[in-house]
Amino acid sequence: MPSELILGGARSGKSRHAETLAAASDLSVHVIVTAEALDEEMAARIARHQADRPAGWMVVEAPTRLAAALAAEAAPDRCVVVDCLTLWLANLLDGAENLPPAASADQLPAFARERAALLALIPTLPGRVIFVANEVGLGLVPETPLGRLFRDEAGRLNQAVAALCEQVTFVAAGLPLRLKG
Repeated sequence: MPSELILGGARSGKSRHAETLAAASDLSVHVIVTAEALDEEMAARIARHQADRPAGWMVVEAPTRLAAALAAEAAPDRCVVVDCLTLWLANLLDGAENLPPAASADQLPAFARERAALLALIPTLPGRVIFVANEVGLGLVPETPLGRLFRDEAGRLNQAVAALCEQVTFVAAGLPLRLKG
């Protein structure tokens, strides 16, 4: 079954689109979430996503060890939704503020290890896997070195995952636009 990357901006409808595809798959649905409720606003966002999901869907939290969670959850009779790669990336960039200007996040061991593990795993995953990610490269250039590093790494990650997925969809205003597949 195909793996798919769904990209979009904030409140574009990308998660809703992924959930619609998962519900229509007629497979058992498992959702791997990467967000952590580190403040009240994020807790409210997480609660809203939880309320939107069908009660029978299995949810696994994987703020940093995404490849391990995917290896455990993916199966021929399942649809796994990963929501979202961008928050996972943010979680892995802990310590990036101490990198010298123009440094690569590959200098962060946890980031380099987890990114490599995910990219190696994607082509081997059984079942259907739907990745959700933010497209952050359409806006302004961030003012800070850390912001630019995050934007650059998000773009690189999205390109690498898109190259490995059979389908890529961009969502804007709730409308999906097929880019690949």
